[in-house]
Amino acid sequence: MNTFIKATEYWVPSRDRGFLEYGGGLYGTATRFGAISRTLCFKRGEGLPGQAWQAGHPIVLRQFVGSYFQRAAAAHAEGLTCAIAMPIFAGDFLASVLVIFCGDDDDHAGAIELWHNDPARSKDMALVDGHYGNTGDAFEFISRRTSFRRGHGLPGMTWERGVPVVMQDLGKASGFLRGDSAVKVGINRGFALPCPARGGQTYVLAFLSALATPIARRVEVWERVDDTAAPQLRRSAGFCEVAGSLAPPGHVRAAPMLQSGQGTLGQALRTGVPGISSQADAEPGSVGEAARDAGLKSLVAVPVIRDGRFVACMAWYF
Repeated sequence: MNTFIKATEYWVPSRDRGFLEYGGGLYGTATRFGAISRTLCFKRGEGLPGQAWQAGHPIVLRQFVGSYFQRAAAAHAEGLTCAIAMPIFAGDFLASVLVIFCGDDDDHAGAIELWHNDPARSKDMALVDGHYGNTGDAFEFISRRTSFRRGHGLPGMTWERGVPVVMQDLGKASGFLRGDSAVKVGINRGFALPCPARGGQTYVLAFLSALATPIARRVEVWERVDDTAAPQLRRSAGFCEVAGSLAPPGHVRAAPMLQSGQGTLGQALRTGVPGISSQADAEPGSVGEAARDAGLKSLVAVPVIRDGRFVACMAWYF
C-alpha cells in the first residue's frame, strides 16, 4: 500500500547551536536522496530545515524548483516534489526540525494543510497553505475559503485541546465541517497536530487521508501520564489500515502504556526530539506486537511540546 507521506527526516541543533545536523530519516525507495541528506547540515535560514528554524513556525514548500530547497534535483529524481517542515521548540529553544516529503504521482490522493491563528488579528484559524496531491481543485478551493473558531472543525478542535486529534470517518464526523466535500474526493480520515510556535502564534498541521493512499498505514496518539513516579505514555486514539479503529478500551487503565525511554516513543518522551525506527516490529511491548500483526516495518515518533513541556506524541507507521 502506497502512503501519502513518502519520506520523513529530522534535524537537530549542533552542540554550539550554530547549525542543524542530520538526526535520522526514513526514505523508503528514495535511497539516493537519503544518502545525500545524511551528509548535510544547515545554518539558520539555509535550506528548508534552516528556513523553518528561522521562521519559528511550520512551512509548506509546494514545489522545489526555483526555491531555496537545496536537494531539488535529487528529490525530483526520486518522485519527491513537496515538503513540509515543522520546527519543534522546548520553550524558546529549538529542539528539532521535522521534514515530511510527498509526491505528485497520479494516485497521490489526500492532503496536508497548515492552519494558523494570530490572536492579535483574529479569533479564527485560517489556511496558510497545503499540499493536495491529485485531490482536485474543488476541495482546495473550499479549504482556502474556510476558517475555524477554537473548538470547531479538525484544526479548531486540535487548537483547543492542545494535543493531536484523530477523526476516523470524516463523512460522518460532526466535527469535520468539510465532510461532504472530503467524501466526494475520496478523503475519509484525518488527524491533526498542534504546532506551538514563537511569539504566541498558533499553528496546526492537518493530515487528510484517502483510502487508496493513506497518510500512513497506522496512526496513534500517545498522551503523557504523570500519575506515577516517572512520566509515561498512554495510547489514547488511533487508526490502523489493517486492524481498524484503535479507540481506547472501556477502562483507561487497560490502554497500552510505555515507560519513559522505552522504545522509540519512550525515547521521544525522554529527549523531546523525534524518533525513527526501521524495525517497528522489534519495538517493545504492544507497539512491536501491533506492528508485527499488521506487517508494518517502520515508525516515526513526533513529540508535541507545549510551554516547554512534553504533552503527547504521535506515532506514524509505514
